[in-house]
Amino acid sequence: MGDPKANLADELTIKRTKRHHRPAHYLLKIQSYSLLCDTGVEKYDSGVFEANGYKWRLSIYPKGNEKMNGSGHISIYLAIVDTERYTLGWEIYVSFKLFLFDQIQDKFLTIQDYDGAVRRFHDIKTEWGFHKFLSLESFVDLSQGYLVNDCCVFGAELFVHERNAKREFLTMIREPPNRTMTWKIENFSSLDKVTYYSRIFQVGDVKWKLLVYPKGLYNGEIKAISLTLLCCDCVLPEQKFFAEFKIRIKDQINMESHVEKTEKHWFTTSSNEWGFPYFMPLKDLQDACKGLLMNDALIVEGEIIVMSNVK
Repeated sequence: MGDPKANLADELTIKRTKRHHRPAHYLLKIQSYSLLCDTGVEKYDSGVFEANGYKWRLSIYPKGNEKMNGSGHISIYLAIVDTERYTLGWEIYVSFKLFLFDQIQDKFLTIQDYDGAVRRFHDIKTEWGFHKFLSLESFVDLSQGYLVNDCCVFGAELFVHERNAKREFLTMIREPPNRTMTWKIENFSSLDKVTYYSRIFQVGDVKWKLLVYPKGLYNGEIKAISLTLLCCDCVLPEQKFFAEFKIRIKDQINMESHVEKTEKHWFTTSSNEWGFPYFMPLKDLQDACKGLLMNDALIVEGEIIVMSNVK
């Protein structure tokens, strides 16, 4: 009878259901099952069938795979074949179901891993299956309908999980190298355009620009200077970059009383600029005591505190 705990553990890993529609990929009908057992064959390998672009076969142990504690049961496995043509280090990920036809109810007993596990086939492990597919007691019980007139039908259905999916690795980087962008703006009082752009700064793999609106985003109606950060790499709709950043105007006298603000934003093609429409009033900027505007020049800095990196 074996170890009851081992039997229970085995049962908890297997899901058994019944369904009417037949397996999608393979059926194996065995006539005179008892004569097959009488030959003394330990394992019967079915013919080769093709599914999902690969070649397979079923391996059936009529009296159980004793090496895997399958005595008293039918053991059945799905095996991949023709692997000699695969490149070194090949691996194929497969979810599958194995079947036994109930000829009385006209249904297929469906056996699969309880958790829907995806199995990895590779050059060392070329078959997966069930050591205790079904007890021999249930199999030969005429009322169960699995063996009728010494005839039975097994089946297989499988799905290969292709590994060509696009991969994305998102890393959040705190205080990336070269994270500070310094921009000296000369002749500030003479700036007459709405917007001015800094040169491009590269932080990590992402390119940025600082923007200044000398009379504010609303053309001086509020009489405030606007400062924003622009992501230059938001070219495609699917591209997005996160940044927690500071923008500051440096105190050029004391070098301590800088005016700075912090913001967070996901930059996208539709929202590639973010910052501070009302960074500070123009009258405060022009106050000589504050040391922010010296010799008609101001120094603007952007600093990336945290940024995303996608590969």
